Amino acid sequence: MMRKCLPAIAAVAFFAGCSANLDELHQWVENERRIAKPNVTPLVPPKKFQPDAYEAQDGVDPFSTQKLTVAVRQEAVQPNSVLAAEMNRRREPLEAFPLDSMQMVGSMAKAGRRHAILKVDNLLYYVKVGDYIGQNFGRILKIEEAEVALREIVQDASGEWVERVTNLSLQEAAR
Repeated sequence: MMRKCLPAIAAVAFFAGCSANLDELHQWVENERRIAKPNVTPLVPPKKFQPDAYEAQDGVDPFSTQKLTVAVRQEAVQPNSVLAAEMNRRREPLEAFPLDSMQMVGSMAKAGRRHAILKVDNLLYYVKVGDYIGQNFGRILKIEEAEVALREIVQDASGEWVERVTNLSLQEAAR
């Protein structure tokens, strides 16, 4: 019986010894609190903001659509311009939509020619090689079973009009 009680008695004696040091610890913490003085430097007040007056209000707006239209027309009259032939032709219905709003949902062969089925604003359109789509003068070059390849005319970083090839891939149906 004594062996069973011995660990319990040792634990009580151990914790009783700790409580004697606890008063000393509280006293030390209080003393340190009284001695410690926080040293916080005050924040520098913010400088007064002086706005500059906008003096170019009467100037030409760099983002004006009129300015862009004039630039495109000037480019179109250049004899060797890539854009010249595109500006003088009749627009097709799918040129009113950006390319990223179109989805290729299928393709089919009709009379020996391959057609792609494009979905735009929940309407389906059948397109063939040579049709124009997108807002960058995109012309369909090739239609495969799962992809439409087209040529677009865009401005590069230097402002020159260049051709680039873009693909519109078949979209998987959401389940």
